[in-house]
Amino acid sequence: MGRDGPLRPARASRDDRGVRRADARDHSVINSPAVARFDAAADRVLEPLRNNRAAAALFGAASTVGDFSIVWHVIGLVRAIGSVARLQEALFLSCALGVESLVVNQGVKRMFKRERPTASGDDRFDIRTPSTSSFPSGHASSATCAAILLVGFAGLPWGLLFAALAMVVALSRVVVRIHHLSDIIGGVVVGAFLGAVAVAVAGTIL
Repeated sequence: MGRDGPLRPARASRDDRGVRRADARDHSVINSPAVARFDAAADRVLEPLRNNRAAAALFGAASTVGDFSIVWHVIGLVRAIGSVARLQEALFLSCALGVESLVVNQGVKRMFKRERPTASGDDRFDIRTPSTSSFPSGHASSATCAAILLVGFAGLPWGLLFAALAMVVALSRVVVRIHHLSDIIGGVVVGAFLGAVAVAVAGTIL
């Protein structure tokens, strides 16, 4: 308790574009000045994409179809048409993404208290506003996990397409300014680990 009542959590300040800044008293690595500088530099590099009509449309759409892993479930179902084996792969993919979402959103994200770069994304994009911690990116995690599984299921050259799509979905979250680039990197690492586990499990039951 403070002299004037209970202590309140420090609030993040905002710059002139509405970007939330980490409080100076937050000493966690993910909110360190070095990471903040890295993310700010990445944000400046990506700014031209936000002002390019074609790029903005691409990344805005990629962010939307990545919500709830919709794009990956659809790909799994489309691949399943006309094949019992691919239907089993699609069901496994959906189950794996369900587990991934649970682990990331109810597990990993709760370990971090990180503000998003903006409260509801860049005003130039119409996106869903998440309520969870910014780190790590769930879109990046699910995209990486799904791509690893789909590469294993489909092989080349389709695997290259799935990997490229995963990169676009992951990067889209920085472009629409609902995630920092370091959130994406963290999501890719988590997704790669979960994807590797999923591939190992798939090899034993499919």
